[in-house]
Amino acid sequence: MSLYTISQASAEVHLTPYTLRYYEKEGLLPGVKKDSAGRRNYHEDDIQRIGFIKCLKGTGMSLKQIKEYGSLYAQGKKKFEERNAMLESHREKILLEIKTQKKYLKMVEAKIEMKI
Repeated sequence: MSLYTISQASAEVHLTPYTLRYYEKEGLLPGVKKDSAGRRNYHEDDIQRIGFIKCLKGTGMSLKQIKEYGSLYAQGKKKFEERNAMLESHREKILLEIKTQKKYLKMVEAKIEMKI
């Protein structure tokens, strides 16, 4: 079982230690263990959770929604349908954004091709 200090975890997930502490404070990373000196010890499942938080945030989900998803996840199978519906809704937003960005990309490429 791998343990990561906050510096190691930060490097692994490409976020600052400040951001990791903020996520913990906001309840996005509940249960991060600390050693007897109060230093955080991140486990592999914490690293994976941070990666998923990054994914959701990077695709436009608010921290409030991510926290809600995490709360549903912590409640186990009885909340599967609810959290799955959240992800399906988010997927639709992502797909719409991709479609919009492709349209804009075509416009930019057309201007490049004009060479004027």
